[in-house]
Amino acid sequence: MLVPPALRRLSPLLLVIGLSACDDAPKFAQAEPGEALSGGTATVRQFDRNAFSMPSANLSPTRRLDFSVGNSFFRNPWVIAPATTIARDGLGPLFNTNACQNCHVKDGRGHPPGPNAGNAVSMLVRLSIPADSSAEHARMLERLGVVPEPVYGGQLQDMANPGVSSEGKIRIEYESLPVSFADGTRVELRKPRLSITQLGYGPMQPDTLFSARIAPPMIGLGLLEAIPESAILANADPEDRNGDGIHGRPNQVWDDAAGNTVLGRFGWKAGQPSLNQQNAHAFSGDMGLTTALLPRDDCTPAQTDCLTAVNGGEPEVSDNILRLVLFYSRNLAVPARRDVEAPQVLEGKGLFHQAGCQGCHTPSFTTAADAAEPELANQLIRPYSDLLLHDMGEGLADGRDEFRAGGRDWRTPPLWGVGLTETVNGHTQFLHDGRARNLLEAILWHGGEAEAARQQVLQFDARQRAALLAFLNSL
Repeated sequence: MLVPPALRRLSPLLLVIGLSACDDAPKFAQAEPGEALSGGTATVRQFDRNAFSMPSANLSPTRRLDFSVGNSFFRNPWVIAPATTIARDGLGPLFNTNACQNCHVKDGRGHPPGPNAGNAVSMLVRLSIPADSSAEHARMLERLGVVPEPVYGGQLQDMANPGVSSEGKIRIEYESLPVSFADGTRVELRKPRLSITQLGYGPMQPDTLFSARIAPPMIGLGLLEAIPESAILANADPEDRNGDGIHGRPNQVWDDAAGNTVLGRFGWKAGQPSLNQQNAHAFSGDMGLTTALLPRDDCTPAQTDCLTAVNGGEPEVSDNILRLVLFYSRNLAVPARRDVEAPQVLEGKGLFHQAGCQGCHTPSFTTAADAAEPELANQLIRPYSDLLLHDMGEGLADGRDEFRAGGRDWRTPPLWGVGLTETVNGHTQFLHDGRARNLLEAILWHGGEAEAARQQVLQFDARQRAALLAFLNSL
């Protein structure tokens, strides 16, 4: 029997009973062995508001002390220099927030600003301009992946220290976009329109490119970092040799410490190679804090008040604090799945595979034996992501390249923990800019390489849609 292309990437652990000509959805009689343990032995069984804030279950009591200290630097606010709090001073001069936890609320997912919000806080806006053929732009593309806007830099900062002008204010409005299922059920998607007001340093270049992005959840990042590069690249198929319509591609990005180009894993376009570099860039761009990796404040030559402001030391984030925050972010545990044996969840799992969602949302990997932390090594994990770039269609496009990621490309976001978003964060706003108000809307925004999967879901009736959502909410 010929197997449809959408079913060719099934995990070898899948317990499929069979397929028939009239129903090509895989049938799952029971959960896979250990399927509830999304993070392997590091998985925690915590399902309340603190579900994303727990240390790896296999972390020893002594190692949990470092986790707690890292948590304090992640959670507590930084202050303007000079201050008596010398370990936490140096905030700004330009910034988006004064604590990591303000964006990653409860270590979870950010959200777009409401209509009356003073600051975006847990959503930021990337800025860049089209590159020309100059050597200067070529160097920027190699090191930064983009050419920053000359006056405002690579990220809009909507807050500033006293005496320094903030860069602007982020505003989001929405227009309605109706979509109908085959059974006549109608869904109103909301299409965002971004505007930047109250510019503090004059007009931007007219061809500036914008990309609004909410803060992603922090869980399981150390496990994602521990996936062998070869395992990620094994799923890459830029020329679609297997004919399933999926063209997963790795991003290749600059490693600040190594001084060369390596595989990208983190960020909405896989623009960062490691957690340490991701953290250092967040300290710099989000809070205006320097590190040994990024020793200068995020000020452009046009922002003279920013350039001359008092700093909190050189660097403002010590190597030890950066190490502790890295340890914390590596060991934020993934919660266990719920209801993995429930008939509706098993049906939804079959429909997930029937639609071909696993073509990008790869169910499982095994982490490397030489992982950066021993608790993360040799773990069978189930992130439901391939960490590769995919063309998601014009509807989700930001039109902005980042290293090898094109304007329609996004890295597949991990799905583990997605069903606890409302419990932890009090909302269900998904996708890179939070436009989707629930998981069904998120699915309906899929296009490009995911268009075939979207069309399959549009054919699902109410019972099938409920089953698919039950599966996703079990993750």
